[in-house]
Amino acid sequence: MSQQAVILDMDGVLINSYAAHLLAWQKSSAKRGLVMTEELFDRTFGQTNEDIIPQVAVRDLDPSSLAIWAEDKEAAYRAIITESFPAMDGASDLLERLHAAGFALAIGSSGPPENVACVLARLPGAEYFKAVVTGSDVQKGKPDPEVFLMAAERLGVEAASCAVIEDSLVGLRAARSAGMGAVGLTGTAPKEALARESDLVVDFLGELDPQNLAEVIAGSGPGKATG
Repeated sequence: MSQQAVILDMDGVLINSYAAHLLAWQKSSAKRGLVMTEELFDRTFGQTNEDIIPQVAVRDLDPSSLAIWAEDKEAAYRAIITESFPAMDGASDLLERLHAAGFALAIGSSGPPENVACVLARLPGAEYFKAVVTGSDVQKGKPDPEVFLMAAERLGVEAASCAVIEDSLVGLRAARSAGMGAVGLTGTAPKEALARESDLVVDFLGELDPQNLAEVIAGSGPGKATG
């Protein structure tokens, strides 16, 4: 059997970052006299800053203004999680079990490298990741599959031998477009919506193990979706 791999999104999967990201967006938007509503935040969760900011501003921004806002938001986010790191329940245990079972592990995140580094410095089990892809590595954000295809390439495994764990709909669509197994983790999107985009949906990372992830990769996971 060829090497199997699991690629994990970071926000909402390895770190329970919903509240921290929302607060960071609200702070950076308020400084510009704008409002990031929770509805807009939910709708854009998983997209890149470059895609989100024009939706908050309701207009296009010049590249310089966009970059300054994006860094302002991410600096606020890093300050929040540094003060109180919200690790996702079960994340470290799952990484340890998958590593012991021989899975190659990677992160496929839309976040900037500074955010990923901030999380990896604090997450037990981070040493098991053999590849990391961040938002700065790709030309197109999710739902484009580039981030996951690049992660598989860096691991040296075939896309068909990978499962992706995601909490966002755009991330799950990216996984499916990459030809990978898609596992939805509840918390950001409604369970029913996740089920339409996933081969398997779980409420808690502790529900996942090497066996059911291998089944998802093999195409025999529960609720296999098509199309």
